[in-house]
Amino acid sequence: MTLHLYFGRKFLRSFFSVLFVFFAVLALTALIDQIRKFGGNEDASFALLVGLAILSVPEDLYRILPLIMILATLSLFLGLARSSELVVTRASGRSALRSLIAPVILAVFIGIIGVAAMNPIVAATQKQYENQAGRLSGASATLSVSAEGLWLRQGTPNGQTVIRAARSNLDGTELFGVTFLGYDSAGLPTYRIEAESARLVVGAWSIANAKEWRFDTEALIPEVDSFETAQMSLASNLTRNQILDSFGTPSAIPIWELPRFIKGLEAAGFSARSHRTFLHMELATPLLLAAMVLVGAGFTMRHTRVGRTGLMVMTALGLGFFLYFIRNFAAILGENGQIPILMAAWFPPLAALLLPLGLLLHLEDG
Repeated sequence: MTLHLYFGRKFLRSFFSVLFVFFAVLALTALIDQIRKFGGNEDASFALLVGLAILSVPEDLYRILPLIMILATLSLFLGLARSSELVVTRASGRSALRSLIAPVILAVFIGIIGVAAMNPIVAATQKQYENQAGRLSGASATLSVSAEGLWLRQGTPNGQTVIRAARSNLDGTELFGVTFLGYDSAGLPTYRIEAESARLVVGAWSIANAKEWRFDTEALIPEVDSFETAQMSLASNLTRNQILDSFGTPSAIPIWELPRFIKGLEAAGFSARSHRTFLHMELATPLLLAAMVLVGAGFTMRHTRVGRTGLMVMTALGLGFFLYFIRNFAAILGENGQIPILMAAWFPPLAALLLPLGLLLHLEDG
């Protein structure tokens, strides 16, 4: 038990050291990127740019967590090999796999904490970053999904139009059970349109079976001047890509809220396949981090006198990057419907776990 605690403490020290180094590098890189993007904006003070850089770091740090894990493992076992502590451990009758118990358990625990706690933090900071960056660039999200349906917003300096629909097609370009609410530049309502459906064409909404009420006329009762029409057109500056981009990434939604968001998305008529894939990928993260520990250990648990340490380190890093690439590639296939979501999310971490485990059994305990 004492030896497990010793290895566990050294592993945590190595992990947080690598984490701090990456945090510093990513923060500096993000600050340079924010200066490049918004440095010419008069409203962008240096303090605001630093704040934007700090808000963007958690997402990047969370994304490269498997890389941090394998580097921490390499640092740990290279240090143990140089100090001959692994030789002493083996001489005392401890196998290589028993020496890995504490690091693997801690990797799984870090993965669970990352999914349960860091994922919502990343979602919150990413949303805050998008809001602040949107204000500086003059762009903002145009779509929101709720239990009441979906909401769109379009506008020009002369006014805004809020659109609510009961449901939509997969890309948000055809709405059903739709309401258009128009506002002028002062925020006062100007019109309301209730329609059976609306389809986005170039530069306008093509609206079918609609009824319109005007609020900017002298009539005291808008119903008096209301009218119905089988077909009408309403100018729009929205495009299909703008609507799709308004969803953002699934990582902008806390994992605790993701199942409910998926239900709302599907109820509104959109495909939630990418969000389901992301959810399962997140749940499989602890397994992937444990696999990265085994990958790093499989190539660096030998004594440094054996030689070829640099080659072993590069091989471990190459295999780690390859497994990470395969995981992301499987996620793309899952999002596109080429393979089942469960296979895309869980098979790569399982393969990444079994491959180095077989290597350890062969080299160390075979």
